[in-house]
Amino acid sequence: MTKKLRVGVIGAGIASRHLIGYDWNKDLFDVPVLCSLDEERGRELCQKHGIGEYTQNVDDLFVRNDLDIIDISTPPDSHFELCKKGIESGKHVICEKPLFGSIADVDEMSRIVARSGGKKLMPIFQYRYGSGLQKLKLLIELGLTGRPFLTTIETHWWRGPAYYEVPWRGKWKSELGGGLLGHAIHAHDMLNYVHGACAEVFAYGATLVNKIEVEDTMALSVKMQNGSLAVLSMTLGSRKEISRLRFCFHDLVAESILEPYTMGRDPWSFIAGTEEHQKRVDEALAGYEVKEDGYTRQFELFHQAIVEDKEPPVTLQDARNSLELVTAAYHSQRTGKPTPLPITAEHPLYHSWLPDEERRMAASA
Repeated sequence: MTKKLRVGVIGAGIASRHLIGYDWNKDLFDVPVLCSLDEERGRELCQKHGIGEYTQNVDDLFVRNDLDIIDISTPPDSHFELCKKGIESGKHVICEKPLFGSIADVDEMSRIVARSGGKKLMPIFQYRYGSGLQKLKLLIELGLTGRPFLTTIETHWWRGPAYYEVPWRGKWKSELGGGLLGHAIHAHDMLNYVHGACAEVFAYGATLVNKIEVEDTMALSVKMQNGSLAVLSMTLGSRKEISRLRFCFHDLVAESILEPYTMGRDPWSFIAGTEEHQKRVDEALAGYEVKEDGYTRQFELFHQAIVEDKEPPVTLQDARNSLELVTAAYHSQRTGKPTPLPITAEHPLYHSWLPDEERRMAASA
């Protein structure tokens, strides 16, 4: 019989999508309690998803002995402390993106998890599990793509003034960054998921669309550790919203759909260089086993990791790779120079990329 894991959810915004993922995995998860400071939204979610308990006191969840997992879907500046409390209270943790506000926080959390006696922390990168991207991963594993040359990723969305009426958005202190961190992070995770870690970043960034503190438009040139190159563009000023990922390999080109929020899903195109190789690619794709995607699939794999005591499907190292790209881009934007990776403890933005914190650290050095 499959072991059901009990989840306490914190948040009532993006948490609504997490709850759909749990609903699709009812044989694996039970959600007995939800915590939210927004009582109206919190109680509405409890009623919609059959959650028996609602609370506004987050500490209620950490002291309970009947929860296996804490799911954190709160504003970014609260993530580290909630993750720390979750792990140290003896629970596994799921946390929304962006995970933390610095590489130092990721490294400290790795140490906290290491001494927890087997508790697992899984960052959220649900876009990985779209069938289109998974098919590309399959072709790479089968050796059918050849050497990588160039990746281009466009995250061109629209966010007008109304979006920033939510008090914590658009501010360095609470949102921790702009479109690069909070919006393009999923597509850029796909770059790392396919090609591994970055080696060097050069970036231009600007605030062009809205009167906010953080960036809403950026252009990045990236060298990957595997030798390939990437060009990444992000804007929150695109009246036609698209997301596009295009991977050029020696033996084929893989290209995503343009749907802005589910670009990992089918139908992707996989175009080979010769008719003979196209046939091999098509035969391999014909054998692809379709699975659930998004949160549903990531939660399913996390259940498996807990039950079998394996590494989570998305790891702290994955989150580190993603946040290293962000850190390097902010550093390059401010210095006007390419920024090499990895980001080590000696880097000026290791402890924080927030402008005020950066200045404070420099003054105390």
